[in-house]
Amino acid sequence: MSEPVILTDTDARGVATVTLNRPDKFNTWNPELLTALVDGLRALAGDEAVRLLVLRGAGKHFSAGADVNWFKELAEAAPDVRKQGAVLSLAAMRGLFEFPKPAIALIHNACFGGATGYAAGCDVVIASEDAKFAVTEVRVGITPAPILPQVIAALGVRQAKRYAVSGETFDVHRAKEIGLVHEICPVGGLDEAAAPVIDGYLRSGPVAVGRTKRLIGEISGTLISDAMAEQMAEISASGRSTAEGIEGFQAFLDKRTAAWYPDKDE
Repeated sequence: MSEPVILTDTDARGVATVTLNRPDKFNTWNPELLTALVDGLRALAGDEAVRLLVLRGAGKHFSAGADVNWFKELAEAAPDVRKQGAVLSLAAMRGLFEFPKPAIALIHNACFGGATGYAAGCDVVIASEDAKFAVTEVRVGITPAPILPQVIAALGVRQAKRYAVSGETFDVHRAKEIGLVHEICPVGGLDEAAAPVIDGYLRSGPVAVGRTKRLIGEISGTLISDAMAEQMAEISASGRSTAEGIEGFQAFLDKRTAAWYPDKDE
């Protein structure tokens, strides 16, 4: 019997740890993982014993984003199936971004593609020296709609226009400079670095913490409306069937540059 794709454990203090558990696939997501994550977050959000959430990845990487094999299926799927996939992705990201209790992401090694939405969707990000980041969707001709609210909230409009539009890879130090990462720690030191942050949350009144987090979202205008969620799902789903989306993904599979990249010899 295979292991669950999401591991959840809550300690005596009320610290719930959610672990992305597809290490052989670099913790990439597919419908099984996204569904388990959505259900897990919903259960933890409603559990009064849970004080805060810690999100991490099993194995060598935090997460490399979406599963390529699932993307292959979506590329050939009917429009309604692509829409269902986009709605599921958005539900997972929105569930984390709007989680009613503090959420801390512990990042090591790769945090690519939609996984940057995991990081940006958490309230605190602690990353080890080996962490590297990239919002890669535009490189394959699609829009990272499900994660843009989180990315903009974390990076600001100016930095989002650079990194979400260029798809550049950046290291942990640059991630801290632009606001995606709060603290940097040595490789292997994530738990030690997270301990004082967790302690700070536990010393704060849980009702006041939840209300304050919600009010910050309302005052800043970063909460996602149902209408906006529907629009983002449509954009995400439709992008896979465009000529650019098809070419971008095929180029990725062929390990070549996409047709829109200028030929230097011309």
